[in-house]
Amino acid sequence: MTPHDRSPSAARDLPVAAPGSMDPAAGPSRIGRLAGLDGLRALAVTGVLLFHLFPALLPGGFLGVDVFFVISGFLITTLLVREHTASGRRGIDAASLARFWVRRARRLLPALAVVVLVSGAVALLIGGDSLLGLGWQIVGAATFSYNWLALADGTSYFEQGTPELFRILWSLAVEEQFYLLWPLALPFLLLVRSRGIRIGVLAALAAASAAAMIVLAPGTGDPTRVYFGTDTHAFGLLLGAALAVFRELWPAPPAWSLRLRFWASTLALGSLAGLVVLALTMTEDAPWTYRGGLALVALLSAGVIAGGVVPGSWLGRALDAPPLRWVGERSYGIYLWHWPVFVLLDDALADSGWSSWVIGCAATVLAVGAAAASYRWVELPVRRLGFRGAAARSVAAFRGSRAGAIRGSAVVAATLAAVLLTAVAVAHDPGRGEAEQQIAAGRDALDSAAETPDEPAPLPGGDQITAVGDSVMLAVAPALQEAFPGIAVDAVVSRQMRQAPELLQAMEDAGTLRPIVVLGLGTNGSFERDTVERVLDIIGDRQLVLVNVQAPRGWTDGNNALLARIAQERRTVDLCNWQAAIAPHLDLLAKDHIHADGPGGGEVYVEALTASLQRLAEVPPMLRTNDYGLAPRPS
Repeated sequence: MTPHDRSPSAARDLPVAAPGSMDPAAGPSRIGRLAGLDGLRALAVTGVLLFHLFPALLPGGFLGVDVFFVISGFLITTLLVREHTASGRRGIDAASLARFWVRRARRLLPALAVVVLVSGAVALLIGGDSLLGLGWQIVGAATFSYNWLALADGTSYFEQGTPELFRILWSLAVEEQFYLLWPLALPFLLLVRSRGIRIGVLAALAAASAAAMIVLAPGTGDPTRVYFGTDTHAFGLLLGAALAVFRELWPAPPAWSLRLRFWASTLALGSLAGLVVLALTMTEDAPWTYRGGLALVALLSAGVIAGGVVPGSWLGRALDAPPLRWVGERSYGIYLWHWPVFVLLDDALADSGWSSWVIGCAATVLAVGAAAASYRWVELPVRRLGFRGAAARSVAAFRGSRAGAIRGSAVVAATLAAVLLTAVAVAHDPGRGEAEQQIAAGRDALDSAAETPDEPAPLPGGDQITAVGDSVMLAVAPALQEAFPGIAVDAVVSRQMRQAPELLQAMEDAGTLRPIVVLGLGTNGSFERDTVERVLDIIGDRQLVLVNVQAPRGWTDGNNALLARIAQERRTVDLCNWQAAIAPHLDLLAKDHIHADGPGGGEVYVEALTASLQRLAEVPPMLRTNDYGLAPRPS
């Protein structure tokens, strides 16, 4: 849509930025556009898109969601405070509440319904892992309870194996739960006469939410609970609300002097620079991310808003550049579309040999195109005219001409087909994805081995090996047991390398750590050299096999390079080059290109591990070169 296509009422819409809410108003807003916020939400949604589709480019791009939270809290509260002040009412105004929630429905539901129905229908046509859990995901989307249903289902946000089709809707659920409760609570807060107490109460609530995330975040393991929880992740929304109350109710200077504008712009620019640094350095698997990192993101986001919306702010004008504004206006649709499109493309093209970069580029083009079309033909009509008005205009257009009748019939038929196909897709939930089935088989094999611990090993060597790994190792556990009878395998889903020192230390203390240690970690996130050095200190003179990573993830190359360097430097350490071994046989992997799919992939894994064990058994006292293609390591 070009500026000439916009009606005057649409141009005055209040721009709200959040994954699930880009405008609080369905029609003309009572307040003017605030400079820079369209551009800020454009940067935020770009960060999220890069993180999901090209994680190597921006490892901390997920913080864009927290930027959205702060902007949403700020703008929604600004709207509510001004409406409450203009009405002159004390307490809750039922009519205003009803209008507010109707506007939210107009803004959110049309685009969301299109994404769910189109994605569900396409998922049925593609089949496979994209159908997993589709029923509860659609219920979560329709009731804005996705985050809590995902937690109840035991879903991990950080599991790479079988990502849910609508996983990104967790943030929309957090926001909408806030929008349901906050309009009920705000009038009571505004009854407090002291402006300082009002702001203090909101700041205290934001601090309590951030503290809850810090306290409940696990030192090791999966942080999905604190990331998905409305209670532990509402601090950005509350901080934005506090900023809005301060801006609306605190006496403003009669005029913004050049000096005030300079310091406001400096605050905004410094905060924006801080967000960029965090986007480049923060990782989803780092403990500090949930122990203050995301709270810092919220504070910096508030700083950008506080300085950027000041009248005359040059940064606000810069962020209002036409390209950024265009993206910002469509950021809700881009956010909704990019993940389902990527998951569906990845499933459809899993066996095509296309790289993750090509699939990511294709997903970007399709998502932006779909978002632009949805904005033009679905979202704007409903926002301007309401549900009934948009429907009435559509019916009138369909009746106006034969061409209109044909278009109308096609739209109705496509909608009914999408509804039917989505319903069938829900009924065809396979229950388990390919990777999950392989992992379950590995877990069953380990359980069976644990039930018969005294069975003699027909082949020597297995009783000398302790293997610690993640879901990749768990998926090939049957092959490991067959090749190395008696091997001790400790592998669980979503395990990180940072957990290895604690696990191995416990085995050492219990006297169960064997002479040869196989470490297969690094699939689920990056790690530092210090972590592996701690492992080496714990195992002492034991031999160590480091299994490298095969995964279409941004951290894969860095992890593998680090493992290779460490193996090259230590005479008692060897690299099992799983990535190189499986590269010619990607058809033996599940569609995620991570986990072995069936015995064939397990055999390749065993062959690579056997080669490493053989090299360690025959280490000569001279320099040599291993199969990773690196220089010889010292004897």
